[in-house]
Amino acid sequence: MGIEGFPDAAFLVLSSRLVPGLDGGYTIATAARARQLAEHGADVQVLTVDPADAAAHAAHRAEFARLGMLPAGIPLRNLFDEASAPEGGAAGWLRAASTPASTESTADSYRELTDAEGRPCLALPVIQGNPDWHLSTAPVRVYDEHGDVIGTLPGFGGLYRAWLDQLVEQSARPVVVICESRQLGELLAEWSNPGARIVHAIHTMHLEPPYTADAPLNALWSRWFAVSDRFDAVIWPTPAQRDDVQARFGGDAVNLVAPHGIRLPEASDADRETGLVVSVSRLAPGKRVDHLVRAFLAADVPGTRLEIWGDGPSSASVAELIGSLGAGERVRLMGRTDDPDAVLRRASLMVTATAYEGQGLSIVEALAAGCPVVSYDVRYGPGDALRRGGGLLVRSGDEGALADAIRRVLTDAPLQARLAAEAPAAASAWSEDAAMAALASATRTALASPPRR
Repeated sequence: MGIEGFPDAAFLVLSSRLVPGLDGGYTIATAARARQLAEHGADVQVLTVDPADAAAHAAHRAEFARLGMLPAGIPLRNLFDEASAPEGGAAGWLRAASTPASTESTADSYRELTDAEGRPCLALPVIQGNPDWHLSTAPVRVYDEHGDVIGTLPGFGGLYRAWLDQLVEQSARPVVVICESRQLGELLAEWSNPGARIVHAIHTMHLEPPYTADAPLNALWSRWFAVSDRFDAVIWPTPAQRDDVQARFGGDAVNLVAPHGIRLPEASDADRETGLVVSVSRLAPGKRVDHLVRAFLAADVPGTRLEIWGDGPSSASVAELIGSLGAGERVRLMGRTDDPDAVLRRASLMVTATAYEGQGLSIVEALAAGCPVVSYDVRYGPGDALRRGGGLLVRSGDEGALADAIRRVLTDAPLQARLAAEAPAAASAWSEDAAMAALASATRTALASPPRR
């Protein structure tokens, strides 16, 4: 056993892509999980399957290291970097996995990938206008050192599975694949390798509006639920989402809870700015930043101001709203921050008006920084965190109630002090140590039974 109870295994954190500054909280949480695994004694590598060039992947590695998100000691490996061999053509393991077959295909076209010398190694099918392109079995063409097609693999799934088979074969220990992507999970549901277990991690909401437990499923999830029992464990970020899934779907899936852990800051006196309210999130329609702006202004507490940190597709509409309300002196768009803790340690209050969450990392980060939170009570995350203390929950979509809660915290000094005092203890349930203990337990559960595929 490693420290913190991790089994003696090789851990592969598998993501479709991992690019600094892209995909918001998903990238942050995935990189953090890999870092935390390493810091808690696990042998971990990060794998990606995006077909960017090697120079781009090298730049991503350097930026993650610069930001401290993914230390240089954790390998960040890419399938396509490794599929190209120095002598030309596809790597030996990929040639061995391919089978002679007709190169006829239903693909619209092919994208040829080359090595550093410009020699072809792979050709990927291009499936246009189909959101399920990843499920296509149109052949992936594999080239030899002479630039001739030596064989094919059955679609992207065949390609990804061949890479993982090779990594498992190289390992002297059991392999635990922590699959961070639903699309990749669908392709691995049929993967059979006795040396590997799949622990599938969940990042997002599975429901459509109105986000009640019995609301319609997001269409992208229907197919995933049909295969969820084939994973050796599924880890949900909150107990509430796990419980809703269990109650609704039942079945044989191994549904466990292992949150995305946050680093708890060392105790110190925060330099709070009186009357400063902040929001830290991606600016997207589901975050309902317009509710936040209107509720803050409706609270109408003298001497207060709102800083909105983040960027995204709603940036322009939020800026237009602030201008139309003549609120530019009190409400400011601040852009993206690489140091949310510094923002939260300045604030007197953080507010979120999101319509849904996966876990709500910014809420837990605020609590860890000793910053009270006001949030709509939505699935999933805000309730799990704030019912432990540190903030106020109000009915989702009720801007009047949101304004009242903002006003209460900003004008009631004893309430604000109590919430601030409760916040760090509430955040401790989401600490890196707690998250890694839950993940270690999940991996032990997965390895204790035969593979489920």
